[in-house]
Parts: sequence; structure tokens; C-alpha cells
Amino acid sequence: MASKMKTRKSAKKRYSFTVNGKVKYKKQNLRHILTKKSSKRKRNLRKLGNISCFEVKRIKTLLPYG
Repeated sequence: MASKMKTRKSAKKRYSFTVNGKVKYKKQNLRHILTKKSSKRKRNLRKLGNISCFEVKRIKTLLPYG
């Protein structure tokens, strides 16, 4: 019987897949020291980011059942 592949828990917490197979993530720099950042910058950081197509293959190896 073949053993199951393990999921990298750190990647599971950071990335998730869209229906079309793209990878989305939450952007960094929105936790503290927000007073010096402009409203426009903070607003854009609230949006989800998309991983480039070159990195998707690497992330899929970390998340085999994602």
C-alpha cells in the first residue's frame, strides 16, 4: 500500500487555491506600524494577492491535495 503524501502545514496556512487553479494569499505589512502608511497603500494591502504562474508549480508540490 502506498503511503500518503504529506501537506506542508506552513504552506496550507498561507496559500489557498481558486476554482480556476490560481493561488491566492494574504499580503504582508498590515499588522502594525500603520500610521506611516498611506490609506491607499493600506487599502491595496487588504486585497488578496495572486501568485505568479512560475511559482504555482512549486506551491502545488507543497500542497498535494490542495
